[in-house]
Amino acid sequence: MLRTILNKDFRLRSICSDINSDFHTVRHYCELSITMKKLNDMKRYKEALTSFRRNEQNGKIISDMAINQALKSCTNMKDMAVGSDIHSRYWSRIENNSYTLASLIHFYAQMGNFRHAQQLFDVVKKKTNGIYAAMMKSYIKQCMYNEAINIFCEIENPDEINFIHYFNACAGTESKETVPLIEKVLSNLHTCGVDNSKVLTTAFDAFIKCRNLSRAEELFSKITRNVISYGNLMKAHNKNDQAEITLDLFEQMKSDGVQPDPIIYVLVLNACANLGIISISEAISQQVPDCLLANLYIKNALIDMWGKSARVDKAKDIFESLDHPDTIAYTSMINSYGLNGMGRLAVELFYKMPPIFIAEETYVCVLQACSHAGLVNEARVIFNTINQKTEKIYTAMVDCFSRAFLFDEAQKLIDVYESDHMPSPTMLTALLSGARNRKDRNLAEKVFHRIEKHFPELKNRLTSASILLSNVYAATGDIEKSSSIRDKLYRLGLRKKIGQSVTAINGKLYKFRAHDRSHPETDKIYFELDRISKELIEHGHLYDASWITRPLHPNETIASALCGHSERLAIAWNFVSNPKTSTIEITKNLRVCGDCHETTRLIAYIRQCDILVRDTNRIHHFTRDGQCSCKNYF
Repeated sequence: MLRTILNKDFRLRSICSDINSDFHTVRHYCELSITMKKLNDMKRYKEALTSFRRNEQNGKIISDMAINQALKSCTNMKDMAVGSDIHSRYWSRIENNSYTLASLIHFYAQMGNFRHAQQLFDVVKKKTNGIYAAMMKSYIKQCMYNEAINIFCEIENPDEINFIHYFNACAGTESKETVPLIEKVLSNLHTCGVDNSKVLTTAFDAFIKCRNLSRAEELFSKITRNVISYGNLMKAHNKNDQAEITLDLFEQMKSDGVQPDPIIYVLVLNACANLGIISISEAISQQVPDCLLANLYIKNALIDMWGKSARVDKAKDIFESLDHPDTIAYTSMINSYGLNGMGRLAVELFYKMPPIFIAEETYVCVLQACSHAGLVNEARVIFNTINQKTEKIYTAMVDCFSRAFLFDEAQKLIDVYESDHMPSPTMLTALLSGARNRKDRNLAEKVFHRIEKHFPELKNRLTSASILLSNVYAATGDIEKSSSIRDKLYRLGLRKKIGQSVTAINGKLYKFRAHDRSHPETDKIYFELDRISKELIEHGHLYDASWITRPLHPNETIASALCGHSERLAIAWNFVSNPKTSTIEITKNLRVCGDCHETTRLIAYIRQCDILVRDTNRIHHFTRDGQCSCKNYF
């Protein structure tokens, strides 16, 4: 058995003939390193190092493998002094053993002494895959991802560990520009004799981090799918506003027999929060095991989900069940009140919150709650008590002033911020949005030109600002200028965010875009729209042309242009599916236009149906008495 072990271990092959000792010495020589490895594997690093020292003190022969294990113990114990001592005393042997040298490089990198790790790497003339791997890992720890990618290209025959570090480095860049590099190396895996699931899993993670979800999903079928890989993909889709895909993955996960953990349930509840559809939230929440309902992360996710699904009562019940609410719980509950037009309750809870728990996001949520409820004085008082005002906090206050048409105060606040900061695109956009609501053409033009001057490289921000200015021109009757802006965006290849509404019927999600005709029941939907339009006109509704921001097409009317908005198609489909429906839920990815808000209010009254519309700013509760929770302040 001893002879077999000696022959198998590359680090001991040359030793057997050199040791002039008896059989017991050779056995001890081998057993020390094996014992240390076992202790290190069990994370008993101190014991492994104690064993190493004891053998040194007793004058025993120390193998290269034992030195290697000692360095690993020091690395895991973060013991710089002992590791450096081993380096100095055994350097003549370490420099001739590539495996121990790799461990030494790794040791210094983990200790934060990157300069020393780099020096060791540079002096090695014949670099092995292990040494490259140690240096790549060191670069990754220092967030020097491009350097790790570059030295990978020096490796003649990379092994699995090198590939794993390479893809981890690519993931670290979190850049779309890195995707071709991932593709290139991925295509060479077969020729290098590497195609295992672990390597593919790191490539999968790299595609996710570099925001190429389509390629990540292609690899997803080739890797060992577990709770971690499912979680990473779900998180990415949540971040990409693709909540419905997260829910599909959850169903696939259960079909694969993968047991969800608390993190998965949090991600799924977050997806429900992003959708904001009560029926979907109820269906998913019922699947959370009872044993996890006491989990603080689950409870916080439920508070957020119910608040964003217009069930503030349920959010409040969970919040009040907490013995010691934390920052997330308080902030989520404050946000729930704010989204649902309960600004005063949001302010009351804010003042009950222990100051130690108040974070930047808490201030932002309570100021936004005030903004949406028109509580300008309350917001002003809170804002003035904040010691460290961030860009987000300033922006929330500027939005509050702008929404109340207090443009002078908003501008003064912006001037204060810009006295010692660069201009903020989000702050200026909040002011521009207020100008759009007020149809203040002069202010809108001034703010737009400031955004254009300071942020020419922010294409998405410029597109949003251009659309707002275009809307101002349209609202003031200058369709020609409005169309000119949109034509310019088209020529530049810039596209505004496409409006989309999501609704759920019998547990199934349906999506609609403006003037969408892709639904198989399109004819019935548009027939229902005509019926609704006639009922609206009978009740005195006048379609507001100021919300049309483009020239009308041939054979198109003001009514048909506005009736084609995505939320109206979703409302019509609900009535087609169930003419007697009592509740309709819709989530829209853009702000509801003024004409849609007025027509939805009337539809709720005419059809005696509660309608919940969640847009990017808030949740509108349209009730059967023809009222909205926002009190037309939106």
